[in-house]
Amino acid sequence: MHVREGAVEIEVPEQEEGVGDGVFFNPVQELNRDLTIAVLRAYREREPRAETYLDAMAASGIRGVRAAADDWEVTCCDVDDDALDLCRDNLARNDLDAETVQRDVNALLHEDYFDVVDLDPFGTPIPFADAAFQGTRNLLCVTATDTAPLCGAHFESGVRSYSAVPRNTEYHAEMGVRILLSGLARTAARYDIAIRPVLTHATNHYVRTYLELDRGARDANAVVKGLGFIYHCRHCLHRETEAGLLADPPEECANCGSEITTVGPVWLDRTSDLDFLPDVREAVDDEMGTADEARDLIDRLGAELDQPTHFDQHRLCEEWGEPAPAMDDFLEALREAGYEASRTHYGGTTLKTTASVAEMRTATEQLF
Repeated sequence: MHVREGAVEIEVPEQEEGVGDGVFFNPVQELNRDLTIAVLRAYREREPRAETYLDAMAASGIRGVRAAADDWEVTCCDVDDDALDLCRDNLARNDLDAETVQRDVNALLHEDYFDVVDLDPFGTPIPFADAAFQGTRNLLCVTATDTAPLCGAHFESGVRSYSAVPRNTEYHAEMGVRILLSGLARTAARYDIAIRPVLTHATNHYVRTYLELDRGARDANAVVKGLGFIYHCRHCLHRETEAGLLADPPEECANCGSEITTVGPVWLDRTSDLDFLPDVREAVDDEMGTADEARDLIDRLGAELDQPTHFDQHRLCEEWGEPAPAMDDFLEALREAGYEASRTHYGGTTLKTTASVAEMRTATEQLF
């Protein structure tokens, strides 16, 4: 079937439910790919020397073809014969030039460097992270589709993949983001590389992050020291965070005295660069099929508070035995009480705030 995205048209096999034997193409990831092009455009303004782009798991070549159409010097890598044939056909269909390489991408990245590397594997990106950090000069783009391990729903798998303790909580999307960034930060630090997320979002059962890389042991040390832990009470939903390399959880919940669950190490710092987001938004064009959705997502990321967890308002109200009021009224009550509060980009009932659970209950009492 023929698919048009942005300025290009490609041919892909008819897609069945799940993963079949043919070359895989996921139409749900169009937003991901549109944002990728916008990030690449914005990043080229930030780092004009960036020219080369590696589509590390090319499949149909859609990412590489779109990057080539945007004047990047593209290499498409895949181990599959059919995938590379399809890449070449799709490049020719759009009258574009790019190098196609049949290699294990880990081997390629140990031998060569690219200004921008794009990892979009099926499942966890961690098996490719070591090579990617060594083979990326400037910007590493990473997708993780293994959200169940990342968010703690598949606990043992999450521990194995990310060398961290994830937990299945009501802020599961935030958990996935923070566990992924922690795992990538610790991998990068092994090579004296510090990561700086310039844009990160969790959408449609995947997490996507764009990492600007700085080299030097001092910067890498600072990033690792900024990791930390979340201490979570499953009974009343109270949570605290603590930076540091060793967990030192309180003996009991400060709010209700119940047992505390420890999560981490997680990324505690910002997950997007507020100065970079407007440039990405400006780089979104109306030719993109998800332009309105992409701009809305960027706006929500820009307005989102820098907090390492979020609350689900319906879950809070269920815990309090109260009906959920309008979200705007809930947020306004928190602000009027002197707390910062914002929606999140994860969903319509999720929020971030500087108020604790107990403070939220008091601040919103008049709504019930």
